[in-house]
Amino acid sequence: MDNELIKQCEAKAQEWLASPYYDEETKAEVKAMLENEDKNALVDAFYQSLEFGTGGLRGIMGAGTNRMNRYIVGMATQGFANYILKAFPGQQGLSVVVGHDCRNNGRLFAETVAAIFSANGIKVYLFESLRPTPEVSFAIRKLGAKAGVNVTASHNPKEYNGYKAYWEDGAQVLAPHDTGIIDEVNKVKIEDVKFEPNKELIEIIGGEMDYDYMTAVKEVMIDADVIQRQKDLNIVYSAMHGTGRLIVPLCLRSWGFQNIHVVPEQMVIDGNFPTVVSPNPENAEAMTLGMKLGTRLNADLVVATDPDADRLAIVCRDSKGEWIIINGNQTVMMFCYYIIKNKQALGQLNSTDFLVKTIVTTEVVARMAEKNGVELRDCYTGFKWIAREIALSEGKQKFIGGGEESFGFLPFDKVRDKDAPASICLICEIAAWAKDNGMTLYDLLMKIYLEYGFSFEHTVNVVKPGKSGADEIKAMMENFRSNPPKEIAGSRVVVAKDFAKLVQYDAEGVGTPIDMPATSNVLQYFCEDGTKVSVRPSGTEPKIKFYLEIKDTMGCANCYAGCVERAKAKVEDIKRSLGI
Repeated sequence: MDNELIKQCEAKAQEWLASPYYDEETKAEVKAMLENEDKNALVDAFYQSLEFGTGGLRGIMGAGTNRMNRYIVGMATQGFANYILKAFPGQQGLSVVVGHDCRNNGRLFAETVAAIFSANGIKVYLFESLRPTPEVSFAIRKLGAKAGVNVTASHNPKEYNGYKAYWEDGAQVLAPHDTGIIDEVNKVKIEDVKFEPNKELIEIIGGEMDYDYMTAVKEVMIDADVIQRQKDLNIVYSAMHGTGRLIVPLCLRSWGFQNIHVVPEQMVIDGNFPTVVSPNPENAEAMTLGMKLGTRLNADLVVATDPDADRLAIVCRDSKGEWIIINGNQTVMMFCYYIIKNKQALGQLNSTDFLVKTIVTTEVVARMAEKNGVELRDCYTGFKWIAREIALSEGKQKFIGGGEESFGFLPFDKVRDKDAPASICLICEIAAWAKDNGMTLYDLLMKIYLEYGFSFEHTVNVVKPGKSGADEIKAMMENFRSNPPKEIAGSRVVVAKDFAKLVQYDAEGVGTPIDMPATSNVLQYFCEDGTKVSVRPSGTEPKIKFYLEIKDTMGCANCYAGCVERAKAKVEDIKRSLGI
């Protein structure tokens, strides 16, 4: 390990020990790292300051500049408060909403955030206990707040916590506010933070907001009659130890579903997530208990939310009666198919309605929208970009749904982030409609493939932890950018898009501009055979992600397995071709 780097980290650690602003418990943790012969923990904790990025903070909990702790949270909040006061100069009655999920230290961090905002003269609406991320977004809009914070690390492992920053539209912050907040946060020193609360400016909220949110979620419903006919749809739900535990069953009942079962072990609030390796609905392992209960109860489907209830997972039976997880791309396809088809059937689809997907999400949705004459917009990864599209068309066009491949969907505009409670209610309506028409969700998925073409999506996550990992990821992106592939797995690249330069190149290397609202460190390659490859470093985790999309012709529902096998073989060819 670099001796100079170790010295720099030791110097930073000594500053923490000498400072009067850190408590004894924190200093003891720092001292232990300093005294340990193995300096890896010290370097990881102090080699950089945990970056307040465009979405806020996310990191491993513990002492240090590169860790989530009340001091790093405090400095971030002081900077955020400074920016709000600058953005609305002289305005009276400024307010923010603060929430948190089930993670360890969640309440401590949320109360720290509330204390600092109030100490800066900003009124705080603090949720009484853990609440879903989408409800925090909803509350910001409902209460007319100028901003909000939700303390959550979403689906990350138990060691993590995070801090999502929201603006007055209920969406995570975008330009110019994102860089403005970051600039203010970077100016803050620990001695600048006002930790002592003004308790008169902190108002606890809870049940009434739950009721208003649930009422709004009912607006997502498309066909009440089909729910009434299939009110006994057999539903199993897991909260994954998190914030959906009360609100999701209540929302389902308010829609008219009467046969709801919960996974009892995973309804227990616990930031250690004892029943799963990682509380990520993308991982099949996390759904094991739900599938076991579903088998015992002969359920029609199993659904789950991640700890902050913005992502959802859907499990249904395949043609052999075996449980399969509907992946994130298939989830978006199902939602968009049903929204278009049933709004058309019921006369609810208007020419001004529009859908949104992210650039790494399946192109099947694009074909679906085009074939039905519905406007579809492509945006960058992250729901703040979907929220931006909603905001741009507010009062002129109606947003009817938007999603991304990472198990997130938003079916209405009252919330401006991924919304699992609303999406779970809608997928249960879709399952009810399918059952009403003699189909399972799996049958519906096959119907979509037959109508719009088979597509197989696979994400390769190359994990590179720590500083050395960050350097490797940077080098990989630079190599792809300077040496773009001419062919991938034997198929010629016909279009290459570089969103950092906002230029797309044809097979001859001729460039044309890409119309996007900002640059982004994403590369995309489109091949002659329909293959699509997207490459981007994760904004929240130490990894580089490769999103692969493979096309095939599916002649019948029974042809699905063969298409999948061919696609899996093609994935390996693509990985070899890209050297990953």
